[in-house]
Amino acid sequence: MLIKVFNKELEYSRPISLLNILKQENIEPTKYICAKVNNRLRELTYEVSDNYSVIEFLDLNDRDSMMIYQASLRYLFVMAVNAVFPGVKVIFNYSISRAIFAKFEGSNFILNQDTLNLILKKLKEITESDLPIIRKNFSKEKAREIYISEGFDFKINMLKYRDKDVNAYQCEDYINYMYNYMVPSTKFINKYEINLYSPGVLIQYPRAELEGEIPSFENEMVFGKTLKESNKWGVITKSSYVDKLNHTIESNKYRELINLCETRHNNMLAELGSNIKNDIENIKLIAIAGPSSSGKTTFCNRLRIELMTKGITPLMISIDDYYKTRDEITNFEEDGTPDFEHVEALDLKLFNDHIYRLIQGEEITLPKFDFQSGKRVEGQTIKLEENQPILIEGIHALNDILTPSIPSNQKYKIYIAPQSQLHIDEHNPISMTDIRLIRRMVRDYKYRNTTAEKTLAMWPSVRRGEFKWIYPYQQLANYVFNSELTYELSVMKKYAIKGLEKISNNSEHYITANRLLKFLRYIKEIDEKWIPCNSILREFIGDSIFYEE
Repeated sequence: MLIKVFNKELEYSRPISLLNILKQENIEPTKYICAKVNNRLRELTYEVSDNYSVIEFLDLNDRDSMMIYQASLRYLFVMAVNAVFPGVKVIFNYSISRAIFAKFEGSNFILNQDTLNLILKKLKEITESDLPIIRKNFSKEKAREIYISEGFDFKINMLKYRDKDVNAYQCEDYINYMYNYMVPSTKFINKYEINLYSPGVLIQYPRAELEGEIPSFENEMVFGKTLKESNKWGVITKSSYVDKLNHTIESNKYRELINLCETRHNNMLAELGSNIKNDIENIKLIAIAGPSSSGKTTFCNRLRIELMTKGITPLMISIDDYYKTRDEITNFEEDGTPDFEHVEALDLKLFNDHIYRLIQGEEITLPKFDFQSGKRVEGQTIKLEENQPILIEGIHALNDILTPSIPSNQKYKIYIAPQSQLHIDEHNPISMTDIRLIRRMVRDYKYRNTTAEKTLAMWPSVRRGEFKWIYPYQQLANYVFNSELTYELSVMKKYAIKGLEKISNNSEHYITANRLLKFLRYIKEIDEKWIPCNSILREFIGDSIFYEE
């Protein structure tokens, strides 16, 4: 049996676990979280048995590895709570500052620094004890018994949507299912920050984009408020958990849910329109930014129409028309290609000059970027009317480097992203990033004839751009528009699964594809015919009133 690892080939006469390979190479196992074995993600307890295998051990610089670490940390946190305060339930949500928010439910439980200290003391005791975390297969009936004894209500409800046994994890007497691979023992979890954050606690963990370091805490007030409202929305729609969403669909109430979600977007647009109208004498520039697949294009069109109903017709200017030529770009990617996402790929001086002169009442001739020739050509000549704001949209729109000549009080900044708080169960929230990835995958196939595999290949680069150029500026927003539609995965499911199932298990992207497939298959499908033609979702699935297809 031949194994290629660490740029050398090793020969073994019998199957060997990944952990033992590390030990034989005199490498501290906790340096790694998991490994790719022939492009398949494997836990460190996995035994390699093929005649020839290529192994890549993954540390916290890798996103899949980081997700395993995060899931294992959640697992051990609930274990610690269960040991110190039996009967107290923990519910996780994604939260501000790239962290997990945990809230507690228990009739006699009071959260304060003293009770948190008891939990943290137990958690430290667990992580320093090097206790094995063992994957075990349970029948659905046995899993139900375990979940009932632990009070895991939503895990019980999700069992009816499984057609297989349950692979749960056991550490001493504690058993839980975390919808993810796990680290092999408790000592692998040695880096976290947990602090009170009313009305619960905030759990920070290492991030792949920070090379395995914990991000510094940022109290993102505007963003946090939106997430809090999203939690309330889940209660209103009775769809904050997959089993509740499925129940809504099975009860034939999904059309009502669609209308609720779309009306919510209408209400936010009306609120935005009123905010802008009430200060239109000061607002000269409306800037809109958000990460990939947030629904920015549809949102801009709908906001423009909303403002028109209030007698305001914004002038839309495309930031993309201010790109420099390829030869003028001086910032490059790691592979030597021009970095078109860099803010200095834009002609900042010209853009700022044009915005300033327009606001001063001058007439200007806009550029038009010809993407075929890679050069700017002359566009239309324009002049602003009285109280007519300029509307711009793009990844750099909230960055003041674009418009340093315009005072802050004359700018109204909007950040848009889907801030979903949908859960598989109480311990497994669905990633907001995964929702955007599914949107992107569906749209890429629909409009760009791009396979799911190619979308997955591009996604890491997209994410790097978001962390560099979008997230640092989200707190500058005057308004956060939550483009989440609670029902959307039920509509996009059929498109996403069709593309994901085409990805071979030999592909380097199979790991992500398989993870997405696992939770999409839990969700009941609904017919897209009920989705309004101006819905943000139409930007991804097609038949939008704003596009000619």
